[in-house]
Amino acid sequence: MDRRTFGLLCDLLRQDGRVKDDGLVCLEEQVGVLRLQDILLKVLDPVHDNCVDSRWRRFKNCLGALDGTYIKVGVAEIDKPRYRTRKVKLQQMCWEFSFWLLRYYYLVDGGYLNDEGFLAPYRGTRYHLSEWRDGHTPSNHEEYFNMKHASARKVIERCFGLIKARWGILRSPSFYPIKTQCRIITACCLLHNLIKREMSIDPIEHEINELEDGENMVEGDMLGTIRPSDQWTAKRNDMALQMYN
Repeated sequence: MDRRTFGLLCDLLRQDGRVKDDGLVCLEEQVGVLRLQDILLKVLDPVHDNCVDSRWRRFKNCLGALDGTYIKVGVAEIDKPRYRTRKVKLQQMCWEFSFWLLRYYYLVDGGYLNDEGFLAPYRGTRYHLSEWRDGHTPSNHEEYFNMKHASARKVIERCFGLIKARWGILRSPSFYPIKTQCRIITACCLLHNLIKREMSIDPIEHEINELEDGENMVEGDMLGTIRPSDQWTAKRNDMALQMYN
């Protein structure tokens, strides 16, 4: 971050983070970012009827894109099975608190089930944006839905790429206690939010090229014992037909 943003961060910590100089280590050296979680945490805001963003306006009530990414951490041997997968575990955890989603949902890729709160693309149908270049156009409502879905959902993969490019500690194995490692990841995300909010020009973002649109859609890690929801299958079909028409 630039000096102005860093100065703002320190001012926020003095005012709202209750962090003080202790006479040995000054505030600028001890920055306790997690104290600012209530200020820097991004609040979910669903897509509204008046949305003008061409990528998102067709997905009313969508909360955003959901995905997982690998970050190398050190854990006790007994806990390793809990950290080996991302999508199955992530969807299971989200189901545990999905009761509050009601009519809201996330855009997810083919590694997730199309189920309550999770709107996945049509499987076995062209999806990646690279497949729509050179004058190719969708031939039916399923292809059209997948094209719009991919255009919006790619924001999460770009976000992961940007955060990992910005914070080197997320790109290499860490040997702190797992509780500390989780706090480091959270702190990196909060600082990322501050930079996005306060800096009109982000040099890291300008250095990153768009993630390849042709990246393979993950087909594995499916929950084999649970079937996609018929209700959400019908919801997706209705949405796709409305878009296509």
